[in-house]
Amino acid sequence: MADRAEQILAGLGGSDNIIEIEPCITRLRTEVEDASQVNEAALKAAGAHGVMISGNVVQVVVGPEADTIAEDIEDLR
Repeated sequence: MADRAEQILAGLGGSDNIIEIEPCITRLRTEVEDASQVNEAALKAAGAHGVMISGNVVQVVVGPEADTIAEDIEDLR
């Protein structure tokens, strides 16, 4: 799961680009510094089922393992 977390972290523009990340039931709710650094294709290549970007808020649909992925991303930051 850590590899997937690393890929998602990179797709979100890296650790410095993330202000906050919270897991929901099936998605990661993320506030980023610069939404232009988010790579939607990379997130989908990492297994994201969907990516929604609104301003500096990015929701990455990852499925029921959202809690674990969010914890792994926090460990990487």
